[in-house]
Amino acid sequence: MNKGINAWCFPESYSINDLFKSAKKHRFEGVELNLSEDPSAPLFLHMKDKDLMDIKHKATEAGLSLLSVSTDLFWKYPLTHDDDHVRRKGLSIAEEMIRIAGIFKADTILVVPGIVNEQVSYETAYKRSQESLHRLIPLAERANITIGIENVWNKFLLSPLEMRRFVDEFESGSIGIYFDVGNVYPYGYADQWIRILSDRIKAVHIKDFKKSVGNINGFVPLLAGDIKWKRITEALEEIGYDGFISPEITPHPHFQQQFIKNLSVTMDEIFHFQRQQGDMHE
Repeated sequence: MNKGINAWCFPESYSINDLFKSAKKHRFEGVELNLSEDPSAPLFLHMKDKDLMDIKHKATEAGLSLLSVSTDLFWKYPLTHDDDHVRRKGLSIAEEMIRIAGIFKADTILVVPGIVNEQVSYETAYKRSQESLHRLIPLAERANITIGIENVWNKFLLSPLEMRRFVDEFESGSIGIYFDVGNVYPYGYADQWIRILSDRIKAVHIKDFKKSVGNINGFVPLLAGDIKWKRITEALEEIGYDGFISPEITPHPHFQQQFIKNLSVTMDEIFHFQRQQGDMHE
């Protein structure tokens, strides 16, 4: 397993250089960047190839992999929306992510498969989601990119058996699962999900969760919640998972470097990552 980190763990004020420098300093092996509509963001829609290559070059110089591409735009442009124009926008975002991942030499993109709500029924979401993802498969196959379907709080794909079936129905190695350990905790047991989803899991996000809070405010830093991490590591080892594990946690408003340092040290402890010799310095 490899030690990655999502860019959302760093302050928004960080430049690409700041982000890579901090990630390397605290001994992460790879960074997951997040695609935005905001042109002031480190990674935004319709960046030119040469600018993307510049980001890739900076990561390589820092000794880091660009492990995957994520985004929060699928909440704004769901692949299951009633409006076909919105669905097409979501599809174009996924296509852009595949292009970027190809330039980055990343293995995976993170896709929220859809949202069930009062306007979009569960059955409709299932059908529309699969239709959209089927359109992406040829592009992903040509780019050798896996579309990682993430389990999120979207009232959709609420059991590991259903998620396994959903992925298997595509009959394509380009559709896999981006498994989030913290997201599943309120309504399931992550170790059971891991064993059921097995080798369909292509990437892993981590954060902790306090059951007593029970809502979105229950997401907390590692070891501050109720997740039984030993069970998680045992399940991942059992299925032979050897990809990246990346925290996706809101940074501390003041002590950013200490926050990143704590994340790194805690991940070393939980997942037995081999730390390089020497001390970490602020």
